[in-house]
Amino acid sequence: HVQLVESGGGSVQTGGSLRLSCVVSGHSRGSNCVGWYRLPPGKEREGVATIDPDGKTDYPHTLSGRFTISRENAKNTVYLEVNSLTPEDTAMYYCAASGNCLNYNYWGQGTQVTVS
Repeated sequence: HVQLVESGGGSVQTGGSLRLSCVVSGHSRGSNCVGWYRLPPGKEREGVATIDPDGKTDYPHTLSGRFTISRENAKNTVYLEVNSLTPEDTAMYYCAASGNCLNYNYWGQGTQVTVS
């Protein structure tokens, strides 16, 4: 079983930046890939970024280059840096883990980001 705990969310002003953290623990094979997702109010969940065990990253084409995912294996932590925040970035941000890098079966509780 894999556990994920997000932190780093909060209230920021437009144009600000945040770094979200996701601490991953439990079965290492269940967390080969880690991704960040977000759920804006009244909208569907969308993927933000993923990172594989070798550090290869992937971002959806619909998002700008304001998001950067990285991982620090020594700390079992995956980060998401978001720059130039706008109110449209307001959402609950979740990290999720996948053993096969296809099905993300393990999810954290989320961290709220509010931009005003």
